[in-house]
Amino acid sequence: MIKQDEELDKLEEDIRKLKVKYEMFFMGNIKMPPQHERHQVEVYIFELGKQKMRENGRRFRYNQLLSRYNQLREMWGRKMREREEGPLDFRRRKAALEAPSAHAPKPTAPHPRVTSASPESYVKLGAGSNGDEIRHLYTQIEQEHQKLGKMPNLTYEQLRTMIEKQSEQVRARYNVDVVGFRVDVVDGKVKLKAKPIQE
Repeated sequence: MIKQDEELDKLEEDIRKLKVKYEMFFMGNIKMPPQHERHQVEVYIFELGKQKMRENGRRFRYNQLLSRYNQLREMWGRKMREREEGPLDFRRRKAALEAPSAHAPKPTAPHPRVTSASPESYVKLGAGSNGDEIRHLYTQIEQEHQKLGKMPNLTYEQLRTMIEKQSEQVRARYNVDVVGFRVDVVDGKVKLKAKPIQE
């Protein structure tokens, strides 16, 4: 129990130190944003999130720290954009995106997907054990979330359960042995696409 409390104490302290580093960066005291420290904090959050927290108090504290960290990340992302574009330009662009415009042209085509649509981009899963393949998909989901400045919204175990269920449904529906999965980013959201593969 002491060890678990120490883990959360360490996370809280790491977040506090990272916050100080970002404040120093935005004030111009250091030249580069603390990307290495931020990556270490996010890896630690991910590792803690994989643990099965049976104690309600510990899970509550972890979720509080995670929520606080996500708020800080949003603030850092906003400040980085303002720093790059200038506060006025950023506010104008944000207002233009949020305001409904009567003169805005209607979209004639769907939004292009960010990821490749080639068959090679699918991770193939057969019946039985697919641990490495699912881990590869989870890594891709993590990477796409990081590009969007977000934390993954599901755990590895949740992804595995979801993929196994979807695979069974696709195999039964299309009478195939192999199901392909691909990570797509559509309208700023990370999605998982499944398709039957004839081999």
